[in-house]
Amino acid sequence: MTGVSVLACLGLCAVTGALGFTFARGRPGRGELAGEPTYLALHIAGLAAPSLRGGLNGNSARKAVRHLRTLLGTSALAITSAERVLARDGDGVPDDDRVLTEVRVVMMGGRPHVVAGEPSAVLVPLTVEGRMIGTLAVYDAEVSAVLVRTATEVGRWVSGQLELAELDTSRRRMLEAEMRALRAQISPHFVYNSLTTIASFVRTDPERARELLLDFADFTRYALRRVRDFTTLADELSCVDRYLLLERARFGDRMRFTVQVAPEVLRVPVPFLCLQPLVENAIKHGMPGEVRVVIKDAGPEAHILVEDDGIGMDPEHVRAVLGEDGTAGIGLSNVDLRMRHIYGHDYGLVVDSAPGEGTRIRLRVPKCHSAHNAS
Repeated sequence: MTGVSVLACLGLCAVTGALGFTFARGRPGRGELAGEPTYLALHIAGLAAPSLRGGLNGNSARKAVRHLRTLLGTSALAITSAERVLARDGDGVPDDDRVLTEVRVVMMGGRPHVVAGEPSAVLVPLTVEGRMIGTLAVYDAEVSAVLVRTATEVGRWVSGQLELAELDTSRRRMLEAEMRALRAQISPHFVYNSLTTIASFVRTDPERARELLLDFADFTRYALRRVRDFTTLADELSCVDRYLLLERARFGDRMRFTVQVAPEVLRVPVPFLCLQPLVENAIKHGMPGEVRVVIKDAGPEAHILVEDDGIGMDPEHVRAVLGEDGTAGIGLSNVDLRMRHIYGHDYGLVVDSAPGEGTRIRLRVPKCHSAHNAS
């Protein structure tokens, strides 16, 4: 079971624990559906979850605190970090200094802490990967054993949501690192060859050199711009076109290239720089010969095929190209990893190749995906 699945299960268990308190506080009345308290509790938890998935900060705490107090049915509630009160809701939360005094007790002890007095309180630690990052402080006229158990379970559920937020942040950072690696790979390999080719035309054909230099500028502007992880297939194809203009200048008539694209897929969102590395690999292994790109509309997906009729690769070399530790073909490895991270393991590159039989790389892209909306 994956970490996300475990956290989801923990979240369900925590909400179920919260429901125990809901049922303890009140049974369905006459004319009230037996499952209505369960629905309401799950609905309220669902309202709080999106904010908590933003991590523990003032903005997420302010959006979630009212829903959490409603879920627990207490007079007041506060969400704190280790250093400050982030948000409060209801009447009865003491001043920040008093709250933070109790927060320090929880942070030192690492377990729920009950405070007697006016008002009474139970403070529950909020954790991410075993680290305490804050507390859920619940206030009411009196603290019962049921309230302690319920607040503890809700605190665990909140911690689960915060851990999912941490996983989302880690994934984004990983994708950004992979993007930087891809751009770094393009830079020394492609820039040197392009500038060398342009320099060869400076004296013999200055106008051609000028056009190629502008094409090179357009390509690098696209490849190095500060953008999110997604673009469109149309933009990716424009990037490939600039790349091909420079490669044709280098290889001349030895390079033959064809593109077939279904117009319906041009606006499909795709991970940034997912197509050019496939074309670069095809040219590298297919010269001299023909390289073909075919992009089809396949209902809920766009199907991309990049193939060449070159020397091909043996299975071990294919595994090395796609391996995370491989240095050869880091562009393909990068695309494969990003596709799997974004869409799932079924959406990696499929490479068919054999010595002397050319190489075919297939890629499937869902037309609609939440990762794009979140990027």
